[in-house]
Amino acid sequence: IYFYRKGKTPRRPPPKKPSSNQTDPVGVYCRVRPLGAEDEECCIEVISSTTIQMHTPEGFKTNRNGEYKETQYSFKKVFGVSVSQMELFEHVAKPLVDDLIHGKNGKNKGHISNILEFIIGSSPGQGGLLPRSLDMIFNSIGPYQAKRYVFKTDEKNGMEIQTEVDALLERQRRDNNFSVPKTPSTRLKADPEIADMIKPEEASKLDGVDDDSSYSIFVSYVEIYNNYIYDLLEETQEDAIKNTIHVYSIPPQSKILREDQNHIMYVAGCLEVEVKSAEEAFQVFWRGQKKRKVANTRLNRESSRSHSVFIIKLAQAPLDADGDNVLQDKNQISVSQLCLVDLAGSERTGRTGAEGTRIREAGNINQSLLNLRTCIEILRENQMCGTNKMVPYRDSKITHLFKNYFDGEGKVRMVVCVNPKTDDYEETLLVMRFAEMTQEVEVARPVDRPICGFTPGRRHRNQAFKDELSRRLEERGGPIDPDMPAAANPLILSLPSLPSCELTDPHDDITLPRLIEALKNRQRVKQMLIEDCSKTANMIKSVLQELDTGLISKDNFIQEQNGKLLEKDRIIQGNKAEIERLEKKSKMQEHKIDILQKTTKIFEDDKRSLQHELGTREQRLQRELSEKRRMEQRLHGVISDTQFKWEKECERRVNALQLEMQNKLWVKDEKLKQLKAIVTESKTPGRPEPPPQDRLPPKRSASPSPVPTTTPVRPLHRRSRSAGGEKWVDHKPSSSMDLGTVLQPVIPNAIQVSAPSEKALSKCDRYVLTHQEVASDGEIQTKLIKGEVIKTRGGGQAVQFTDIETLKQELTTCSVAVEMRAGSNMGPGYEHHAVTKRRKP
Repeated sequence: IYFYRKGKTPRRPPPKKPSSNQTDPVGVYCRVRPLGAEDEECCIEVISSTTIQMHTPEGFKTNRNGEYKETQYSFKKVFGVSVSQMELFEHVAKPLVDDLIHGKNGKNKGHISNILEFIIGSSPGQGGLLPRSLDMIFNSIGPYQAKRYVFKTDEKNGMEIQTEVDALLERQRRDNNFSVPKTPSTRLKADPEIADMIKPEEASKLDGVDDDSSYSIFVSYVEIYNNYIYDLLEETQEDAIKNTIHVYSIPPQSKILREDQNHIMYVAGCLEVEVKSAEEAFQVFWRGQKKRKVANTRLNRESSRSHSVFIIKLAQAPLDADGDNVLQDKNQISVSQLCLVDLAGSERTGRTGAEGTRIREAGNINQSLLNLRTCIEILRENQMCGTNKMVPYRDSKITHLFKNYFDGEGKVRMVVCVNPKTDDYEETLLVMRFAEMTQEVEVARPVDRPICGFTPGRRHRNQAFKDELSRRLEERGGPIDPDMPAAANPLILSLPSLPSCELTDPHDDITLPRLIEALKNRQRVKQMLIEDCSKTANMIKSVLQELDTGLISKDNFIQEQNGKLLEKDRIIQGNKAEIERLEKKSKMQEHKIDILQKTTKIFEDDKRSLQHELGTREQRLQRELSEKRRMEQRLHGVISDTQFKWEKECERRVNALQLEMQNKLWVKDEKLKQLKAIVTESKTPGRPEPPPQDRLPPKRSASPSPVPTTTPVRPLHRRSRSAGGEKWVDHKPSSSMDLGTVLQPVIPNAIQVSAPSEKALSKCDRYVLTHQEVASDGEIQTKLIKGEVIKTRGGGQAVQFTDIETLKQELTTCSVAVEMRAGSNMGPGYEHHAVTKRRKP
């Protein structure tokens, strides 16, 4: 992963939010590695420059229809197996190195292990991203680098600046105290040289570098092993005593993460080495690379057991107004950095054959990668759904170190190096899904910040002045008096020359007077020149005074105009404020109007819905009223019919009672007559013989004899028991009506219940239900539904119905009256009174 973070000046209050609202997605690139053998099966196909397709190998899970699933994944750029390192650098790293030199930050990441060929390079002339990035950086800023130790780290992720004298003293002190470690001559393998990795025609250089600034490059190299941070450039005690007789295994001291005053995470106590060339920077990188934790596994001879981070930090400060020295103001220092991250790939112990310590290392690697995925998922959810979930950066060191790149400003680039072998299909599929999800994360775009307000081109003008001065000194053959103005040279040359001053005779009276005369002439010329100079100076002073007066008047005029402009500006600002206030008021009124319109529309909709509901309820009410009238008419008819029926019933019952009373009276009269006749005959002597028994009148019943009906009754079944030995359950519901009929169902030896129960059924053999219903002619009929009680297999009782007896009451068409006349030997007479039966309506 390439991480670039926007340069910030140390010791400034940190901004609460990024200054730019523009964001860029994380750029994800895919590079397909070549197969080891031509006959190996491939599971990846490059469809276009941005899309690849995954083919499921045989033996893996298929879809429901039995077909293999083929999935396509899109990236910002896809590099095939034949891509060159130069093309890869042009697309991935070169734009980020450009941003680094212009003061912007970023991060570049290579995902999965075995990526050294991608970062460093595998053969001469095929240098990877790191050597090409270093070469481009130093080719661009080489002429503008500050001297060593002019920039100095402050141990708190900041930079300090020193004068060139202090920097010189610092160099001498460090050269005396520290000796450069020598590389042993008996090396098994020589360190690669950056000159062998990059062809001269492929060298890159950035145009438009700010030549009014001085630059310095610092590099550091750390690894994250078992979730601990170690400095790969730190000189440990083991390195110091490696060449002695006794070699002690002293573990290195882990580092901690801290947050500086700009809320940027950094590795505290990490060694930052100032480098002045690409070769020196690459040597420092290789020195730390040899200390990195690697191990031999079943899949890789040198498998990375840790995540490594190589940090390139660029410090930039402007030159002073003369363009000669670095400006001694630490607030004007801008620091940006480029991080190259090599993530160790996830491992499955079943494939790698890891044991012991290797299992623990693989577990820590997988856990850190899982936490990175979790952070990416939550960050994407917060950005896409507007949630505010906490991103667990602190769960692992790798995410905690680079949290500022996602929360702040910068650029992040990820290069996924995948192996197309079918054996790595599952691991490649997981990496593809993670890369596709990472592309949806947005990072704030860095914004250029001006450093100072000096005139541009200071370095060029200062260099031109030095070149011109050197040329003139070379023409004159030596240095000139710097105190003598150049305008005085022509005046000195215009003075009369001095005569020869050589005295050959002590009595020479000519040479000295001639010399004195020449000196007097030179004195007069000098005095004249002084007077001319004084006049010229006075004239220049007067002109300068006039110019000053004019300038003062112009300044006063300018100040007056500036005052008027300020007044106009205040008026304009007031007008703008008034306009903004009116615009806000107008927007507020428009908002209120919109609210009122929406409210009116809501009220109108409610009104229409209420009116519709009112009409519906009125129609329902009309229907209910008409239904009520129909029900009233129907009830009136039913009431009249019932009233007529009960009147007839009452009349019938009254006639029956009258007939019964008449029969009783007739019987009593007949008995009295017979008694009277007996008494009379007993008192009269010589009474005749009583008539024979067969001549007596037949005995009359108290009630009229009903018309006999002969209805044959065929038994439905034969009883298996005697009638007297059966026990009945007489079920009469509580809703039954007493009709007052002569015939009443009376069952001996029965248990009367209003609702059947298991207890009652268990004690009886038969069951009868008295049921009343209205017949088709409107009369009430009583049905006796009989059945047998049968025991079930579950221990309960069931009733099997056998037959039904019906007791029906009807109105007769005529009334029958029995009348017995006293003293008559005839039987009772019949009187027929016809009563017409009313039809049902």
